Amino acid sequence: MTTASLAGRTTDHPYFWPTVFILMWSSGYVAGKVGLPYAGPFTLISMRFASAALILLLVSIITGASWPSRPKDYLHLAAVGLLVQALQFSGLYLGLSLGVAAGTSAVMVGMMPIFTAIGAIVFLGEKVSPRQALGFLVGLLGVALVVAHKMGVSDAQWGGYLAILAALAGITIGTLYQKKFCVGIDLRTGGFVQLTVASLVAVPMALFAEEFRVIWTAEVMGSIAWLSLINSIGAVSVLFMLVQRGQASQVAGLFYLIPSVTAVMGYLVLHETLTRLQAVGFAVSAIGVYLSTRKTP
Repeated sequence: MTTASLAGRTTDHPYFWPTVFILMWSSGYVAGKVGLPYAGPFTLISMRFASAALILLLVSIITGASWPSRPKDYLHLAAVGLLVQALQFSGLYLGLSLGVAAGTSAVMVGMMPIFTAIGAIVFLGEKVSPRQALGFLVGLLGVALVVAHKMGVSDAQWGGYLAILAALAGITIGTLYQKKFCVGIDLRTGGFVQLTVASLVAVPMALFAEEFRVIWTAEVMGSIAWLSLINSIGAVSVLFMLVQRGQASQVAGLFYLIPSVTAVMGYLVLHETLTRLQAVGFAVSAIGVYLSTRKTP
């Protein structure tokens, strides 16, 4: 089940997998916020990475998944694991634990399309059409509308915002690296390697900074299960599949919808506010995503 073969067998509507990805990825912000009162950020991601790695190892063995044949493939997978898994989610959860709102963190990471588009042009030789560039700008406007009422009024420490910026760097650079060096690698074994490397980074940090303390409740157990299965395995696998199917800059445009969807989920699950301005932002973001991801006939 390489990214290429999985994409080749996908016969669904062209917006099916992007929709699945957006829902999966957005839910991670809410699930993380649910679990953080009961475990430190590094402890939470350690359990997330380790459990997801174990699941993928068992799946790989049971299904006879192919393993990378070249040593350098393992090095590339390790690099993606450090960036997309360890750096991104360590920064994200640390920022959330320091008081950054779920919607605000989503909009900061939602800046990914701009930086990914620039990186795709410079490092991957991709071309961004005027329509796509317009889509990036429209999407950015929609994102700004979604969280306009939250910016500037949060009591989050500045360290929280810096941590979210580190998460943004991890997902942006990691996506470009995945597109450049990890195409064609089986998602099951590749995911296991990435999550194992991320675990080796997160576990010592959890032990040193938080002594791996957990208040075991239904909320934290549900959070860990959701983050492991739906986000670390499901959402990241779909992301890499979409990167394989299209240009990295087009796939990155999907991130403009994540703050809007996160705001809706936060309203439904965390009882956060949802305003008319946010609803307008949702519509504007959708237009931006359509413009930046629609392929030219």
